[in-house]
Amino acid sequence: MELVYGTAVAVEGRAVLLRGPSGSGKSDLALRLIENGAQLVADDQTRLVRESGRLVASAPDTIAGQLEVRGVGIVPVDNVRRAPLDLVIDMVPPEQVERYPEAGSCTYLEITVPLLALSPFEASTPAKVRLALRHLTAR
Repeated sequence: MELVYGTAVAVEGRAVLLRGPSGSGKSDLALRLIENGAQLVADDQTRLVRESGRLVASAPDTIAGQLEVRGVGIVPVDNVRRAPLDLVIDMVPPEQVERYPEAGSCTYLEITVPLLALSPFEASTPAKVRLALRHLTAR
């Protein structure tokens, strides 16, 4: 088991881990994804375990089902207990998003996962997350 700093959301049953420092837009992007049909897996801290050669994301019991929304507080949101992790996205400023990025990856518990860097506050970012799940993680 590995506990990582980041927010995980399930898009069509597949978890995306959003990474970045405090205030980088992880929860904001998660909220926009949730408002468009995704489900929260974990906010701020995500538990990863290996199961049958895959990573599975879940929330520590103390924070399950809760999302911190700046300016509002900690609120309950539509959530799922666990989901297979298929994509990791680093939150970066707009000028650091590559126009034609090379395939990236990161490793947790000796399992490699596709990695992408996106600017969380752009209007198109939730759509980019869904496209990335479809095209970068085709299995």
